[in-house]
This record gives sequence, structure tokens and C-alpha cells, in this order.
Amino acid sequence: MSQAGPILFVSDAQRPAFVAALDEARLFPVVDSDWAGAARAVEAVQPAAVLAAMHAGHEPHVTLLARKIADQSPYVPLVALNAAGMLPHNALPFSSRGGNPDRLIARLRAALRVRTLHATVLRRLPEAKVTLPAGDPARDATVLLIGRGAAYPALSVALGERVGVVGALSIEAAAKHLNTRDLDGVVLAEGFTARVTDAFLTVLAEDTRFRSLPVIVTAHQLAQTYDLPNLELIQGEPAKVAANALPLIRQHAMEAQLSRTLRSIDAGGWLDPRSGLLTTEAFARDFAKAVEQTLARGGGLSVARFAFDPNNSRAQLDAARILSRLMRQMDFGAAQKDGSVIVVFAETDFRTAHMIARRLSAVMRHTSNGKHEMRSDPVVSVDSLSPSDTARSLLARLSADASRAAS
Repeated sequence: MSQAGPILFVSDAQRPAFVAALDEARLFPVVDSDWAGAARAVEAVQPAAVLAAMHAGHEPHVTLLARKIADQSPYVPLVALNAAGMLPHNALPFSSRGGNPDRLIARLRAALRVRTLHATVLRRLPEAKVTLPAGDPARDATVLLIGRGAAYPALSVALGERVGVVGALSIEAAAKHLNTRDLDGVVLAEGFTARVTDAFLTVLAEDTRFRSLPVIVTAHQLAQTYDLPNLELIQGEPAKVAANALPLIRQHAMEAQLSRTLRSIDAGGWLDPRSGLLTTEAFARDFAKAVEQTLARGGGLSVARFAFDPNNSRAQLDAARILSRLMRQMDFGAAQKDGSVIVVFAETDFRTAHMIARRLSAVMRHTSNGKHEMRSDPVVSVDSLSPSDTARSLLARLSADASRAAS
């Protein structure tokens, strides 16, 4: 993979062999800097990525370097080699166990794909009626936490303070979540044998859907190498595990956000880059047209409304992401300003729509976020189009049904 700029290697010591191998292979030309001059080197070199050897003595400079890199556009990945303590918020952890340069090359290539995607979105934004979502992408991230040991509750809280958490006490439950949700990371905690851990990682590596997913293992040394570029072993206290896993999770959430933004640009701005569903304006237009055509031609049309606790704003976004992934191609929906999500089921009668809505609701109930373990338990109402309806009357009746159900 080519990139606009070299790799900047920051260290007060000689290059380790696995970093020198990058330059020798001519895949990534490497420029050296010491820690004292690292921030200035970022300005001078304009690197595509930065590798930083986190040995003793870097502490006075690492915050300045991380801040300088975070200000660059497009995205510049910062990879922290063999960090012992807590990392800056944008430093991707990398342990150079075994000194194998292939792992580092895979990690860099995965990160540089995000940089390329960011550059593509920035290039196309001026010609589009789309705004790149502001703020930290990690606030919208969802992580699958798998475990059943003593550290599981503390890890759940530590992660939940930073991102949405889906818990699974077994590998079988985890597999269901992997198939139904858009996840930004997997944390595999204690409670499983090394053989089970190896089998789980092997399955993930063999499925192209999960190959770029950050996977954090906290309890076992890894038995072998896996084709998972963002696989990392992070051990220690739950707070450290969560903090050092977050940069990898953030990068994946950023990649997903950029992909949705690009789809929105391709759709003329009618898709919401945060949720992946239609914007409210596009939904109103398409819903009015769908009602009009159904009344003229006959057939079925049903609508489901998923309403959430107004104090849990994250629940609406999580539900919208689930719906954008699971609903049929013929269906469409949007997150509403009142905190609900509405989905239209084309050519669907009331009974079938009710069954679909119940299944979707069951998936939504498993996410918690934050210190208070707020869960995404929606109030669901379903209704179908009648011959006397308009788009406005059907939505009004749906809202009234939801109000009665909530009370």
C-alpha cells in the first residue's frame, strides 16, 4: 500500500529489527526522530503514520506529540510500541512480541486504510450536502465484552464509562451479537481456556467481516499468530485495559463513521452519517410516497415505532444502527427528533410486522452504557395502513399507541 508520506519512527535508541525491516522491504520508508524533536518532526516530515517506542524518558514529550498528531488532517495513526502504562487517547497499542515485522505491517496497513478513507471523505465533502459528524467517534462506539470471571463486572464498568457495551457470558452468545450488530471492538476477558480462546480467534480471523475488528485479549498469552491486524494482548487493571483498548476502538468507530458518511455522499445527502438510516427529511418524503402508492395499488404497509427513555440518548443511536444492519432492503427508517426510531415495512401485514418488531426489540435490549448500566429497552408500537389513512394519520396513531403503552 502506498501512502502520501513516510513513517516517522520516534525513539531515543536504535531502530529495533522489526522496524528496520519496514524500511528494508521498501513498503514503508522510515524517517527517524528522537523524542525531544518528535513534535517538530511531525510538522517537517508530514508523516502518514508515526511509530513511537515507549521506553523510559518519553514521558515529558508524549503528550505534546500525541496532541500534535491529533491535530493533523487527514487522520495520522500513532502506534505506541511496547507501552507499559496508560496511553494517550490517540495512541494505538502494539506489543512487538517475537519481533515479527508482519504483525506491524498488518497493523499499519489497517490504520492507513482509515487514513485513505478519511482523505477520500474530505475530498468529496465540499461537493456534497453532507456534514461529517463532529466530536469523538468513540462516543458512538459499541464493544462486545466476553467473559465470566471475577474481572468481568469491573471491565464492564470501565468500558461502559467510555463506550456502549454488549455483554456475553459465553462464546455462543457472543457469536449471536457478532452476527446482529455493528461492533467497534471485542474484549475477550477471563473465564475461558486457552483452547477456547484460540478457537474463537481462529474463527474471527477466517471471517472477512471481522478481520479489521479490534480484538483485545486480557487473560491469555496468544498461542499463535492470527490474521487479525488489530488483535492486541492488554493485561492489567480494568481501567488500564479499557483506556489502552480505546484508541483501537476509536479508530474502528471512525472508520465506520467515515464509511457511513461516504454512503451518505453517494446517496445525495439523504442518509444520516451517524445512524446509517434516512434523514428525517428523506424519511418524510419516502414515507408519504410509500403510503400514496400503497393506497393506489393495494397491498400491505406497516410501521413500527421504537421509543426510548429520553434520558438515555445513546439508546436511540444504538437501535438505529441495529435496524440499519438487520432490516430488509425494501424497508426504510429514520431516527426521530423525539428520541424514537420509526421503521416502515413495505408489503407487510400487521402480524408479520409485529413479529419482526419483536425480534428487533429483543436484540436492542442487550446494550448498556455508562456507569448506571442504562439499558436499551424500547417501548414498541406497531400499526398498519388502512384505506382511510394518510401518512400523517398513521404516524399520529402510532405515536398515540406508544404513549398508551408507555403509561
